[in-house]
Amino acid sequence: MENSSSKTRFQNQMPLDKWTEEEVGTWLKHVGIKECYIDKLKDEEVTGPALISLREDYLRKTIGMKSGQIELLISTREQLLKSQQHKEKSKSVVDDKTVHEETTAPTAAQSLVSDSQILTNTGEQHNVPTLSCEATALTETLTWSEYRKFDDDGKDFRYIKHRLLPPETGIENLLVPCHEYKSLEVAQKLDSKRLQVKVAREVLRFACACMNMRSNGTIHFGVMDKVKGTHKHGEIIGVDVQNREDFVDALDYIERCFKVLPQKCVTNDPRKCIRNPRFVEVIDKDMNVKTFVVEYDVVPNVSILKDKLYTVGIPFHDKDQKVKSEAQIPYCRVGANTVPIDDLFSSIKGLSETDQKREEAESTKHHTTVEFREDQKRTLSKLLTGGKKHMDDSLFYIIVTNKFHPQHLENITFLVNMNTFCVFDFDPDSLETGLCSTFRKQKAVTPHFLDDYFNEERSNLKDMSDKLGLFEKTSWIFCNGRNNFYEKEEPCDEQNWIKTRKTKLKKAVSFICNELLPRKSLIVLFLLMSEVEQPLVQTFSEFYEEMNGLESIVVLSESKENYKKWYSLAQAQLSCDGPTLDNISVTMPLSHVDATVQSIQLSKNQTTRTLPVSSGGVCFLKSADEAKLHSLEIISVDQCENTNLDVMDEDEIKQKEMYFYHGGKIDWMNFWLADKHKCGDVIKRDAYNETNDILEKTVNCYNTIRPIESVHIYHHPGSGGSTVARQVLWTWKNKARCAVVKHCKEITTVCEHAVKLREHEERDQNHCLPVLLLLEDQKSDDIDFLRRELRNVITTKNITSCAVCFILLICTRSNDPGRMCRTSQTVTVTHELSENEKPMFTKKGEELKMTLALKDTNFILTFVLLSEGFERKYIEDFVRNTLAKIDPSSQVTRLIRFVALLNCYVENSHMSVSHCEASLGIVTYIDKLHYHAFVDGLSEEAKLLFVDLREDTTHISSIRIIHKLVAEELLNQMSKDLPQSEIAKDLITDKVLINHRFGKDEFLKFLRALFIRRNKKSRGDLKDTDFSPLIEHITKTEELQKAVVLMTDVYHSLGKDGIVAQQLARLLYTNHRFEEALQWAEEAKSCLPYDPFVLDTLGQVYRRWFRHLYDSLEEEPSIEKAIDIVSIAQKAIVAFRDAENAPKKETVSLNSSYYGEVDVGCRLLKFLSKVDVFAYKPGKLLLMNYLLTDFIPETLKKPWQKFHPLLKGLQNSLFHALEHISEDLCYFQTDISEEDEELDTRGPEQIYLPREWLTKKSEEYANFFCDTIDVNNAQQDNAIVPASQNSQLQRQMMTYKLGGGNVTSILSLIYRKDTRKSAENLERILSMYEHLQLKELDPEELSLYIFCQIALNCIKSGSTKLSSLKELQDLVKCCIKKRRFVFPVTGRYLVSLLLWPETDSELSPTDSEILLTAIDDLQKFSEPKIKEVIPRKRRTVDHFYFGKARGLNKIVHKSVIDKQNRGPKRKEKWLGGEVWKKREVTQLLKRVDGWTENGMLFTKCGDNTIRVFPRYSASLPLGNENVTFYLGFSFTGVVASDIQVNE
Repeated sequence: MENSSSKTRFQNQMPLDKWTEEEVGTWLKHVGIKECYIDKLKDEEVTGPALISLREDYLRKTIGMKSGQIELLISTREQLLKSQQHKEKSKSVVDDKTVHEETTAPTAAQSLVSDSQILTNTGEQHNVPTLSCEATALTETLTWSEYRKFDDDGKDFRYIKHRLLPPETGIENLLVPCHEYKSLEVAQKLDSKRLQVKVAREVLRFACACMNMRSNGTIHFGVMDKVKGTHKHGEIIGVDVQNREDFVDALDYIERCFKVLPQKCVTNDPRKCIRNPRFVEVIDKDMNVKTFVVEYDVVPNVSILKDKLYTVGIPFHDKDQKVKSEAQIPYCRVGANTVPIDDLFSSIKGLSETDQKREEAESTKHHTTVEFREDQKRTLSKLLTGGKKHMDDSLFYIIVTNKFHPQHLENITFLVNMNTFCVFDFDPDSLETGLCSTFRKQKAVTPHFLDDYFNEERSNLKDMSDKLGLFEKTSWIFCNGRNNFYEKEEPCDEQNWIKTRKTKLKKAVSFICNELLPRKSLIVLFLLMSEVEQPLVQTFSEFYEEMNGLESIVVLSESKENYKKWYSLAQAQLSCDGPTLDNISVTMPLSHVDATVQSIQLSKNQTTRTLPVSSGGVCFLKSADEAKLHSLEIISVDQCENTNLDVMDEDEIKQKEMYFYHGGKIDWMNFWLADKHKCGDVIKRDAYNETNDILEKTVNCYNTIRPIESVHIYHHPGSGGSTVARQVLWTWKNKARCAVVKHCKEITTVCEHAVKLREHEERDQNHCLPVLLLLEDQKSDDIDFLRRELRNVITTKNITSCAVCFILLICTRSNDPGRMCRTSQTVTVTHELSENEKPMFTKKGEELKMTLALKDTNFILTFVLLSEGFERKYIEDFVRNTLAKIDPSSQVTRLIRFVALLNCYVENSHMSVSHCEASLGIVTYIDKLHYHAFVDGLSEEAKLLFVDLREDTTHISSIRIIHKLVAEELLNQMSKDLPQSEIAKDLITDKVLINHRFGKDEFLKFLRALFIRRNKKSRGDLKDTDFSPLIEHITKTEELQKAVVLMTDVYHSLGKDGIVAQQLARLLYTNHRFEEALQWAEEAKSCLPYDPFVLDTLGQVYRRWFRHLYDSLEEEPSIEKAIDIVSIAQKAIVAFRDAENAPKKETVSLNSSYYGEVDVGCRLLKFLSKVDVFAYKPGKLLLMNYLLTDFIPETLKKPWQKFHPLLKGLQNSLFHALEHISEDLCYFQTDISEEDEELDTRGPEQIYLPREWLTKKSEEYANFFCDTIDVNNAQQDNAIVPASQNSQLQRQMMTYKLGGGNVTSILSLIYRKDTRKSAENLERILSMYEHLQLKELDPEELSLYIFCQIALNCIKSGSTKLSSLKELQDLVKCCIKKRRFVFPVTGRYLVSLLLWPETDSELSPTDSEILLTAIDDLQKFSEPKIKEVIPRKRRTVDHFYFGKARGLNKIVHKSVIDKQNRGPKRKEKWLGGEVWKKREVTQLLKRVDGWTENGMLFTKCGDNTIRVFPRYSASLPLGNENVTFYLGFSFTGVVASDIQVNE
């Protein structure tokens, strides 16, 4: 309150330009400027005049102010200046008005009217200034209003309550009407008769004066004629008109009251001059009662009044309430007043002169009333281009329209050519007969309703955009429903629309303007094509509010009547005046608009484009059909041919070329302009020729093995790899169907669209041109998935073409491209130029200097850097020289730091221009039609460093550093003064950037990657990192604590992000700060209580803590000292079990917490053996008895009381954890997604070699118990464990030790290179069972025994330890008959392997039933596991295949197939099905007969029909066919591969 009163005090005292330094300091203190800055300003002698002229640069550089303080000072100074200006104007107006009230002299009245306020003609609109008046200590600002057009019905005109009309006026030029106001504030409450008399008195007196002066005039009722209370002179208040007839009947007194001189007889001339009353509605949003301004126009035509003077006897009520007339008096206008004529003789004598003036005025009426109109074409061009020379795709257009009439639809080409984002259409019939119907024939649209833009689910921007299909097709929003649609979206009238749809419209406009498109990236075009109604004006109002003004709004009307109504309603709706609305409006026939706009459009919409066909010609691709393939950017034969070269001037072509050579992305236009010889050719590097040669060989190979081929281009960032790839597509657009796969599209959709592109307008699907698809920086998982889906389609459609169908041109950034080059179909692009390339670049550099007239080659810096081979010294010198010219304390330099930091550490990162403007404090506003844009705030040096781009997914303009190596050097040199930790901290704590709405999702994604994403060699990075490279850099070059503080800031700035907390916990426990790590792990858990990765991290904290304590042991710990260590281990195991029981994320296929539990458990066993009570030789036996029985040593009972349940169940829990890991590995392939890789806390071996890790841990687990058992056997006399139990446990542990403890370990023995060692281990395992009754074994143990038999047969089929197939089948069937085979998965899997018949005849009905039940159970048990994983990750493993051999040899392990698939592209050969074509494989495996029915695959097994799942679902042929296939055995059931129709 104190601050507020102080501001008021300052506003009421002396003008700002009179202030001293002390008064400036006092004001600065009151508005909240810091003391340190106030002192500096005093030292610099900043007085009032100096304060007025202060600029941002001075405050930043000289005073050293920060952005927030600068913004506060400048904004409050502007408010102060405005308030003082208003005060001065108010004082002037009030003083003048006082004079006017006290004297009625003409000069006093006229002194109120400035030149800018005088109406120059009857129809012109004026730029009238805002008037401010001060009353009762409140400053209230009222807005000027304009008059209704004189002698016009003004049916669409409205007044707005409390606005001001200009002061009453006197005679100007006889045609310009004079004005008089009457409030009727009291009289409007009179009865009908009295009201008529009151109105008649005022009208007749005023009319008499106008007629005698021969001047047009208007008297207004409902407008204040004097200052009264808070009302101002000329303020519109309105009249509550109860009965319009009263105002009409008031004119009935004309004949009774008027007489003409010199005859002094009654006349009806006034009836011809006085127009009937016009009732102009007064808009008042706060009132429900309609009020009006009632206006009478007086038109004294000389033909009626010539040589006549008029008197009037004003009517009045006498004492008896009878209406009588006063004495006849002639009136005239003196200034703004109506007064009696004093000198009647002189007035009559001067009539002829007055008539002559009137006659001359009427004769020149046509000249004086013609409105001056600016050139319409230039106005329209300026409004639609935002001030540029032509229209292009740099701006989005939003169309708002009402109903189009049929004749209008012939002239909408300009709309089709526009980069139209969406259309707000108020015509319910538009889709059938209106604009939408005609528009969609030439360009694809997506119909929407206002409800579709109502984001109730609070989806993020990308999800919302994808859901609505924005930026892909024009969104057509039916704002008033649609006819012939369901009832919910029926059209409604104006009142119902306002009730039901106004709010929805507001949300849609707000969503578009505040989240989708920055204000400077769009233009809103209103098309008034039929009678204007309130909803259209409401839409105008919403855009006006959301866009903070009219600068990006254009109004186009063909009809003046429609424009007038819109104008009237809009003026009533908004607080803007008439001239402002006129500045954004154009009234022209639509045919003229169409021709005018087309003449400035850079490109025309192509209703059809051309594609090559296999016959050698071309076919047409309609625009609507192309829009359906929205996941692809298709490159047509006539690409860019729709460009209007007449519109592009030479400077623009040079700018486009310079943009590319300065570091911008290559555009198809660059190639097209080069082909047209409008600019220089783009250099073709060696990689282009290599890629082209590979493609030629691939396409021209007549007996291709694979229908889907791949060519990889690995390139250093910024070396031109993307340019090479696009050059290849440009070259091949005449020979293949070429397209770029857009990012963030579903792979299944991409596959569908690629197939449609291949088959478009082709007659024979077996003889089509190949589709060349460019995939830039796509994930390897996505590429594999696309390849597999395309292969499935080829199989399903039974395409038997001997030529290649699809070629994937995969362009990937890599910091080590040479290492990634492994096959003959891989090409590398590096920063180093070959000897062949160097002369080409030298020559090109000289050409560019000449053609672009460059004085400084820095403007094509990326080209120069590449020409220099990105020599480190050249980059260092360039950066050093550039930074030397930049103020290190400026906001622009701060922005450079931010962008360099992002570009250095986050691939493909950028910052939206909108974010940059927010960071620099640039507010989007208009000043004399000039945008204060981001580029205006950059120095020349900064312009050299930045290159702008438009991001493909959000379509928001962005910037980045011209090259990654430049970004790295910038960061390196700038961090000498400000460490990277401080730069990152400044970035992440900048709330303006964090909270900025445009491009927010993308910006936050980059920030998360900056602090979370690790480097991986598998992605082309030089090395693997444990944390993000930035965090590792700070930890190594600065200090750990700075990294911790930074990550803490990241956590809070990103809204308490649980994943950031998890990463911070990892950072802390890696550096042995376990207490803090525990706090952050708990914090992460509170944010994401069900996330398995986060829960696992809590276990990892305890695991690392336990491991650290264990590794720090220097002597055998006592029981007491061991308590803390065992407690930590216990907490680790509990945390891991919580994670194991958490619901899995869709992306997680393996639960990593079992790995942690096994690791802690095995290490805990080692620790226990070192505790002093167990450390000596008898103690081993004591430990065994403690762990495996109910026995508890006395010394442990009390101290370890809380650990007994855990430790006694340790052996069993380890066993089950190992089994769970084994089971998961039996189901799924072991690859891991990039997303999971960032969060996975396991070690590299657990992630990348899980089977080997499991074998090693199983052996470690077994060794402990085997060693303990050996000690136990040596002291049998003291043994507590029964001999039979000890024997079973010993066998189990020995089996584990030899690699037979679980299915995964057994199968891993098959893969070992040392097959001899594997065979020996398996034989040793089987030897332990020679003297046992196998049928009496535990079911789990028996299943492992049978697996060992099968594995040994695969490795050493001649071993004497092997049983026959019949014996193993009997074992399985015996257990099943006794209902002892309860192990849910492994046993059923063995049944499918062993009982699958070599021929149908050998399978008995009983065996057939057992087999069918087992396969059904496998499928049933696998469903829950499969559902937990997203479809593209459901890559289950076929461990065995059905072979042609007999006995156990019919079971063929996958490794045998792998041996026939050696060499490069092994994965592609599996995915592409080539492996099944190998002669060795076809000789080894047996094809099984089956059939397809209703999209499912079946085979006969004995008397039963068994459903077989295809390895790839899309590989099933359509319809019902007899087929053959190879049979695989997975833990999900039996699986079919290489399905072929049986011809």
